[in-house]
Amino acid sequence: MTDLPEIVCICGSMRFAEEMRTANRELTFAGAIVLAPGDPDPSQTVTPEQKAALDDLHRRKIDLADRVLVVNPGGYVGESTGREIDYARSTGTPVSFTHPA
Repeated sequence: MTDLPEIVCICGSMRFAEEMRTANRELTFAGAIVLAPGDPDPSQTVTPEQKAALDDLHRRKIDLADRVLVVNPGGYVGESTGREIDYARSTGTPVSFTHPA
């Protein structure tokens, strides 16, 4: 049996979308399967219902992951990302950070 690639779920504030794209690229080229947040067009208005659906979808991505990588330049972790971290930890999914919190 061959080794399966690691599955990494990226979490972070959408203010760090470019940093998350960079992390996605680096992890992918390192051989990981990357699950990332939806990246809406900046001109698109996301309704509260859509936000709730996206949050639920991202929790399902965490369920699929071997680990979570939080992209948090300057140590920033917002409210939604904090909930994702709590969820990952509650399921036993390891969490790491790009910057010290």
